[in-house]
Amino acid sequence: MIFVLRFHAEITVKSKSLRQRYSKVLTGSIRNLMKAISPEIKVRNLWDKLEVETPEVPEVCAQVLDRLQNTPGISHIEQVENTPFESFEQLLEFVLDKQGEHLANQSFAVRVKRKGKHEFSSQDLAAYIGGGIKARVEGTRVQLKNPEQTVKIWLEDDQANVEIERFNGLGGYPIPTQETVVSLISGGFDSAVATYALMRRGARTHFCFFNLGGAEAHEAAVKEVSYFIWEKFSKSHPVKFVSIDFSDVVDRILTQDQPGLMGVLLKRAMLRAASIVASRLNAQAIVTGEALGQVSSQTLTNLQVIDEVTDTLVLRPLIVSDKQDIVDLANSIGVGEMAAAIPEYCGVISNKPTVKAQRGAIKVAEETLNDELIESAVLNGKLIDVRNIPTVTQEETHIRQINDLAELNGNELVLDIRAPEEEELNPLVLSGSKVQHLPFFKLARAAEGLDKNQPVVLYCKQGVMSRLQAITLRNMGFTQVAVLADEAVCKS
Repeated sequence: MIFVLRFHAEITVKSKSLRQRYSKVLTGSIRNLMKAISPEIKVRNLWDKLEVETPEVPEVCAQVLDRLQNTPGISHIEQVENTPFESFEQLLEFVLDKQGEHLANQSFAVRVKRKGKHEFSSQDLAAYIGGGIKARVEGTRVQLKNPEQTVKIWLEDDQANVEIERFNGLGGYPIPTQETVVSLISGGFDSAVATYALMRRGARTHFCFFNLGGAEAHEAAVKEVSYFIWEKFSKSHPVKFVSIDFSDVVDRILTQDQPGLMGVLLKRAMLRAASIVASRLNAQAIVTGEALGQVSSQTLTNLQVIDEVTDTLVLRPLIVSDKQDIVDLANSIGVGEMAAAIPEYCGVISNKPTVKAQRGAIKVAEETLNDELIESAVLNGKLIDVRNIPTVTQEETHIRQINDLAELNGNELVLDIRAPEEEELNPLVLSGSKVQHLPFFKLARAAEGLDKNQPVVLYCKQGVMSRLQAITLRNMGFTQVAVLADEAVCKS
């Protein structure tokens, strides 16, 4: 099977040298991604498009399409069938074989594009193919404006491609055609979507998490959200995940006598630390999920005061976005459910936060937040390769992960904690094991009635909620808790 990849429109209007660079980067990224699927996949750079040729194996084709649809730089993907061009008659038979059944009882138009020398025009070929379809496919009628179906043919010298289906791409620029950034990730909707936005725009994006003193489940969940975003949209290029313990900074902020400034003080401290991280990772900007006016620290006055603490460029891709639009985008890219499941930890919430912080008051309040405190927090931070997050998270939380269904002995209570609509689409059925559907938002209360010595195995698609809820059950006194990896279910 052949997939033809069309570049994002903003790439096609660039200079020849830039276009060559972007197409070369995108080709390299796709080759890296395809290696993990099958060594038989071929990727060709053809100047105005890329071609990906895959074995005729449904599972492989599905994986390839999923990867291509989530790779920045691609406007759309055309699934095509290729044939040598011999004559009008031969091409008509090919089109009827591939598309005839699909066109029955519908209006249609034929569009032909040619490259190379031919003794006929594109209109001649389109008229012949259209006439043949109308004469031989029941119920068809030609309709050049707004047809129900469009037959698209690309003829290049003596080779013809017929489009079978078209899929939307992600758009944006290939990673890393833009420079490197560090995204401040909390695991919530805003930071996740902001991170995605920079990846889509072609920036290699590292992650930086500030632990404000929340439970271990919070950091574990943020790591898994970060891993999900990277694995889905940026897997072609490894990045770092930096975790910084900010509990000492929070303690200092709580001791100063200006409670209304706490939110601004925390954001300024985060930018100071993030600037050090950005410098060490050779990143040119810091990314945040702030939106204008969403909370008190995000007024124009406060944002200006916050930014003054660093010379590093601060990017806010969501600055004019409505919250519901952010949530909708989070859901569309697959992180909404995970973001909703992550608990909020903030140790510096004020009852009366200021919306217009005064610089003089900030300077006085920051006297205890010296450079040594910030630098020490960064120095003692943990830096890991994002590719190692699944292993590191499992080791840090000490939650057993079941990677093969053979590890189940039938005595466990398997709890499918996915949301009801997701469970209904694809119910979890395990031979020899009792499976109970219990949505994650009902688990804590329902767990009070369960036997705490009963082995419990939790399952969700991405593994974030299952690990979070496993930690919750363990803290409630359950002695045998494990999570079931989606890979184990897929192998069954």
